[in-house]
This record gives sequence, C-alpha cells and structure tokens, in this order.
Amino acid sequence: MVNNHVDDHQHPHQTAGQRDGVPSEYEIMSRAMQELLIDQGVMTADEVRATMEAFESDYPNRGAKVIARAWTDPAFKKFLLRDGKAAVASMGIDLETDQLVAVENTPEIHNVIVCTLCSCYPRHLLGQPPTWYKSDNYRKRVVVEPRPVLAEFGTQLSDDVTLRVHDSNADMRYVVIPMRPEGTQGWSEAQLEEIITRDAMVGVTLPTVLE
Repeated sequence: MVNNHVDDHQHPHQTAGQRDGVPSEYEIMSRAMQELLIDQGVMTADEVRATMEAFESDYPNRGAKVIARAWTDPAFKKFLLRDGKAAVASMGIDLETDQLVAVENTPEIHNVIVCTLCSCYPRHLLGQPPTWYKSDNYRKRVVVEPRPVLAEFGTQLSDDVTLRVHDSNADMRYVVIPMRPEGTQGWSEAQLEEIITRDAMVGVTLPTVLE
C-alpha cells in the first residue's frame, strides 16, 4: 500500500528547471567561503581540506548516535519525535536548518526522505548527501513509485506496509528512525551505532544484523 500524499514544502532557493550537477546554494556558499578564507590567509588549502575530511568522517556518525539513543531511551525518542532539532541539540549537535522532523518506521508504516527540487538534507547530522539522493532519477521516481525504488536498494516491503514520502526543504529536514532489528536486545549504544547507516536514516534501506 502506498500513501500518495507527499509532505510538500516550497523550495525558495531552487527552481524546478535545475538538473543534476548544478551545485546547490549551500555548496556555492561553502566553496566561496573556502576560497575567501584561503585568500585572506585565515586557513591554508591543506587546513580546509583537513576540515572537510573531518566533516565527512564525523558527521555521518552523529545520526547513528542519535538513533541509537532513541532505540535505547524511550523518553529521548519521544523528545526526538516531538522536537527533532531540540533533541539533537541536547546531544551537542547544532543543525543548519530551522526544523528537524523525525519520522518513525513501524511494522505498518515505512518512511522515505527526498528533496524533489534540489538536495536539501541534514548535512550536520548525516554528512554530505549521496549522489543518488541528488539525482533526477531518485527525486522524481521515489514520489510516484517508492516501492520499486526501494527494491532497487534491496529493500523489499510487503504490500500491507504503507509507504510515506517526505519532501525536505531549506527550512525543514527529515530523519528516519528505523525499526530496531530483532536480536539486538542488550546491545550497547556503541554496538547499535555500527548497524545504523546513512541510507537507513533516509529510509531506503533497513538496519541489518550480520549472522
């Protein structure tokens, strides 16, 4: 079963005519800031590169820490579902967006995240968006045929599971709280973080426990 309603929000910084390969406003601003810092001698090119590498290695792990906390702390999960930005801020994570909406997967409902016009994405929580997330193919198809798209990621859901697609924008970002896999009872948060992937927090895959 597919829920045809898509959470629809305006994208004030992009137009529908933009295509893959066109940098977003944030990417343009980031590049301009890097060049300015280098030109003014505030940072060297090597320091900028090291900062970006640290971003890539650290930020994706932040999301996993948040979800692992939600899996093990019911009060925190309620907080996250009620006010995502405040909840992650309580863990020392400052987001670049005005609002973070957490949506929870259940046996009856599966949530998927997209940005239909550009690549709005909680970078400070999940790192840089993957290439497929920014592609025309994903942005257009997941709205109208989410089940086949998920199947291409290896995610097979039964027909009685309702699919909900959520459309991000410049002011509102989403994160999926995946279902905790069976067999992880008693695991520490650190152990749980190892099975929580970026793609699961976008909703295109499921956390799995290796046999």
